[in-house]
Amino acid sequence: MDTFSKNFSLEGKVALVTGAAYGIGFAIAEAYAKAGAKIAFNCRSQKHMDQALADYKAKGIEAKGYICDVTNEADVQKMVADIEKELGIIDILVNNAGIIKRIPMDEMTVEEFRQVIDIDLNAPFIVSKAVIPGMKKKGHGKIINVCSMMSELGRETVSAYAAAKGGLKMLTRNICSEFGEYNIQCNGIGPGYIATPQTAPLREPQADGSRHPFDNFIISKTPAARWGTPEDLMGPAVFLASDASDFVNGHVLYVDGGILAYIGKQPK
Repeated sequence: MDTFSKNFSLEGKVALVTGAAYGIGFAIAEAYAKAGAKIAFNCRSQKHMDQALADYKAKGIEAKGYICDVTNEADVQKMVADIEKELGIIDILVNNAGIIKRIPMDEMTVEEFRQVIDIDLNAPFIVSKAVIPGMKKKGHGKIINVCSMMSELGRETVSAYAAAKGGLKMLTRNICSEFGEYNIQCNGIGPGYIATPQTAPLREPQADGSRHPFDNFIISKTPAARWGTPEDLMGPAVFLASDASDFVNGHVLYVDGGILAYIGKQPK
């Protein structure tokens, strides 16, 4: 392998991708495995774990799964210790686990708001805190936070999610500021609207054959004129995890087909 190609290789690296049982996390883990990394991921339930392990096996990927609640610091510390024993010190962390609750702010309970903040913002802090000592010891590390266009924009019904993802963007910058001197890079990846099973109902044609209104909205707001796919995130995620990005720190790479750059079409 030539030096240039080696910069993009993850051969021999240990990667922990939280919430990688399906969707975006699964696609990122798959990309890392193809680039040569050893994969660890977590689930909160045995049911999801069994399905995820079967899905990884079907892709020819040897992944280690751990039952862990990433909002529980003791659980996370144990998982990280187990990964270090079984696979080695974690080189790459992707804070992917997250939830969204689409509820108007004036109807949302404080408990619902706190749950979103806990999973989408507190958990990345907890998991990052757990892996940073090993990265400092090793003299190198990559932390990638799955941010969102809601790190930059607001929209109806997503007050908690936008607050969490905005906070995650700033946590990304602060980890960069605090640990850059230890050769640890912390960046964000900001997916646009991605076609996954979870968003499938928003893309189903209407009874008259026309596009779903939300599908129409996204296509009209995206210069690429399409939804993204989990595969669209693979290259950017590998770049941010590889030596090729060693001088990229505190940055959020938006993979959104151009939505954030675009004011939208002029009404006719």
